[in-house]
Amino acid sequence: MGIIAWIVLGLVAGLIAERVTGQRTGWVLAGITGIVGALLGGWLAKVVFHVHSLNNFFNLSTWVTAIIGSVILLVIVQVVTGNRSHSQNHSRGRSRARF
Repeated sequence: MGIIAWIVLGLVAGLIAERVTGQRTGWVLAGITGIVGALLGGWLAKVVFHVHSLNNFFNLSTWVTAIIGSVILLVIVQVVTGNRSHSQNHSRGRSRARF
């Protein structure tokens, strides 16, 4: 696949992963998450199932692999950053009103 195809694939996979996880990261980070997630999903598919799923842009396995990898990546980011922001909110106290 060409670079434009990877960007399109990453953007779409990242946006779908955002919807699945409930996170909102924006267009740029969704694209980056999708591209990295596609690579993560392709690597996991190769290691676990011994298949090469990132072969063709119009192949369903390419899209499924990219979306699953993006969801995994967003969940990992949510776990890592969610715990940190949760502890910071409790250390500030409850005196501030949230709008």
